[in-house]
Amino acid sequence: MQQIYAQLLQCLQAGKQAALITDYADGQIGRRLILEGAAAWAALPAHAACIELAEGQSSLMATEYYAPKPRLVILGGGHVALPLAAFGAKLGFDVAVFDDRPSFASAARFPDARAVVCDGFENMHKRVQLRRSDYVVIVTRGHRHDMLCLRQILANEFPCYVGMIGSRRRVAIVKQQLQEETGAAEKLAQLHAPIGLPIGAVTPEEISISILAQVIARRRLELPAENSVAIDPDMDLLAWLAGGQTKSAALITVLSSQGSTPRGTGAKMAVLPDGRLIGSVGGGCAEAEALRRARDIALAGGYCRMEVDMTDSAEDDGMVCGGSMQVLIEAL
Repeated sequence: MQQIYAQLLQCLQAGKQAALITDYADGQIGRRLILEGAAAWAALPAHAACIELAEGQSSLMATEYYAPKPRLVILGGGHVALPLAAFGAKLGFDVAVFDDRPSFASAARFPDARAVVCDGFENMHKRVQLRRSDYVVIVTRGHRHDMLCLRQILANEFPCYVGMIGSRRRVAIVKQQLQEETGAAEKLAQLHAPIGLPIGAVTPEEISISILAQVIARRRLELPAENSVAIDPDMDLLAWLAGGQTKSAALITVLSSQGSTPRGTGAKMAVLPDGRLIGSVGGGCAEAEALRRARDIALAGGYCRMEVDMTDSAEDDGMVCGGSMQVLIEAL
């Protein structure tokens, strides 16, 4: 199990998808990982759900589809980039910052970023290696640097979001020149410029919120099919599972949910012998009921499915969330 989760973690960190298939039969648990691009990848069923279940009389197979955390690539390390990186990290993005000035491109300046790169903007794509799943925000200090970045973006696979800061005049100049140079009208039409939602933002913090609001809208409203089929990974939990410190622990996974549940399909939580929890399946009564069963499973071994119904508790306690969840609890 440790090796499987280590491979999954490495795959996600490399920006690739993977499918984790777990077989539950006669009290035994077996796992296998299918990496994106492998021969078996094409044989997987259509990605209709985060977790697909195949259930027999005494067996259960769960196929979990994982996609890497979305990456927010910030080109430029100036005053807008600071709150953009901090807020982006809080929203669950892997943040990468690129700038050509050593005093601006430093880990000390961007403690929330996973990667900070200092190099000339003409080397941006080579150093960052943009992917289709990236959200790219161009906030350099001048349109000359904007154009260096955009030329590379237009010459490669276009990320799912590209936004560029600047006045309408500056944006029009850049787009017109690149249109004449590259002829990439279709890609340039996808450029969000001027960037951000029109909320009247003035300060760097307000501007960063307007940008991130547009990024979220792109991710959640315009690309729901691409994002709903894969689990948002809890990288800390996966790292713990990959570390192998799982003796006498139990793992809870949300198989499906209905109604207004606090966490969705694929959410996981490890229950440790000393009472510590890693990850979450919702908190409050959603976790309390499953926790009692998890402690028993951790000691006795095996696995079980159970339903957590929060409807009555939500009504009695005035909770915001209700609904119900099917969870799988297994000994590690």
